Amino acid sequence: MGERMIRDEIKAALIGAMKGGDKEGTATIRLIQSAIKNRDIELRTASQQPDDAQLVTEVLQKMIKQRRESVELYRKGNREELAAREEAEILVIERFLPAQLSEAEAEAAIQSIIADTGASSMKDMGKVMTEVKVRLGTQIEPARASALVRAALA
Repeated sequence: MGERMIRDEIKAALIGAMKGGDKEGTATIRLIQSAIKNRDIELRTASQQPDDAQLVTEVLQKMIKQRRESVELYRKGNREELAAREEAEILVIERFLPAQLSEAEAEAAIQSIIADTGASSMKDMGKVMTEVKVRLGTQIEPARASALVRAALA
């Protein structure tokens, strides 16, 4: 994926949503753009600039994580309409994520990283997660990776 591809895709989707009168889609895509812009501003003074696709993906993954947490809270509070709205936003945000690993692919990749790093217990979690980030990068949500690594090392 090219440097600016995800950003261009988001911009094109915003125009499409606006033309199609998709109010929810338009609002969610504007939230995405705003979150990316905030991240750009935070990183302006950083000595190391992440790869653009990585940066955008991390922003999207964080937005999805926040919404999943909200869905859980809304469901506990029997606020189904709010949970449904968050889930609709998740579906919009996920459209811009690079392809994610399936459960089987993720487990296999993590098993191979554990084998390669010689990890044997929970105290190796950090070492394994660092390698997961390097090798799997944008293909797996950090929270999901962490849960799989924890399960594999437990």
